[in-house]
Amino acid sequence: MIGVDGVAFRTRRGELTLCVKELALLAKSLRPPPEKHHGLRNVETRFRHRELDLIASEETRALFVARAKAIAGIRRFLDDADFVEVETPILQPVYGGANAQPFTTHHNALDRELYLRIATELYLKRCMIGGLERVYELGKDFRNEGTSQKHSPEFTMLEFYEAYADYKDIATRVEALVAAAAGAMGYAGEVDFSRPWKRETLAGAILVRTGVDIFEARDRASLAAAMAQRNLKVPPGGSWAQLVDDLVTKHVEPTLIEPTFLFDYPVELSPFAKRHREDDRLAERWEAYVQGMEIANAFTELNDPDDQRARLEQQRTDAAAGDEEAQPYDEAFLQALEQGMPPTGGVGIGIDRLVMALTGKRSIREVVLFPAMRSAL
Repeated sequence: MIGVDGVAFRTRRGELTLCVKELALLAKSLRPPPEKHHGLRNVETRFRHRELDLIASEETRALFVARAKAIAGIRRFLDDADFVEVETPILQPVYGGANAQPFTTHHNALDRELYLRIATELYLKRCMIGGLERVYELGKDFRNEGTSQKHSPEFTMLEFYEAYADYKDIATRVEALVAAAAGAMGYAGEVDFSRPWKRETLAGAILVRTGVDIFEARDRASLAAAMAQRNLKVPPGGSWAQLVDDLVTKHVEPTLIEPTFLFDYPVELSPFAKRHREDDRLAERWEAYVQGMEIANAFTELNDPDDQRARLEQQRTDAAAGDEEAQPYDEAFLQALEQGMPPTGGVGIGIDRLVMALTGKRSIREVVLFPAMRSAL
């Protein structure tokens, strides 16, 4: 990179140019830049050395500008709706709010084990208990799990919570929020994000696609038999709830291309969601899908401390039986909930996956500037 100082003038042919008086070296370039005509084609190099990808590809630069505009649009939408942006701990003494294994670290000064958060949910609910009736946090979560086209151990998550709202209210707000993000980045893709989005029930979606009625098979043995009868692969081990989750993941999720809400999950799959007002087998929970992947998960939040304590006790039993992703028992959260949390609707939206949907990318690594990679050989 060089800096030049001089006088601007036009040549006899009218071309604007500079009569250089001084020239200075601003930065050395000790390596050759990527070949500009064909671009940077090696995918491994593009992800490991994103700076080279940005140098070589106008499309890559435009993608990350679009991502930034979408996030700015989301913040404007929530700020305009009187939500308060807050920051909660990334290092937590008890992890919770999702089904995932955490990263563990040791704090030398405090001499205790801490965890990188897997979700912001429980701290945001403590804000609700304290009287902040509309809150959101947009930041990093960490889950010690495998990588894939849809999964990264470090990812960006938006969670927001609204007092005196339920999961249906949150669905309407999420439709508007995604529209705001799409508008902010100038979305012009093929998927139709206009409102209202399609709505199905979880049990109905499984029944239509597999012929399995999960509420006729209410224990693991019965559900496994119903799956085997229809030549569906039955994963070894696992609970009834885990088999239901497997049916959704393998047989429902890939079919949901247009934006779709999947409503009313079994209580066993929803430890922090309020029981359904019309069917106590269900929780008031939905997940949103687009292009065959989940992008959001919402509840009418459970605010009965006695019910919440009982469900976390069950999660503790499940953990003792070998469920590595069971919720840990969080006494501090339960004591906070005993102060009283207003009726609340809440949602978590995977920002990386939403950006994938809005930009037509099929891998999460494409929309993360510096994705996690295996060590280079």
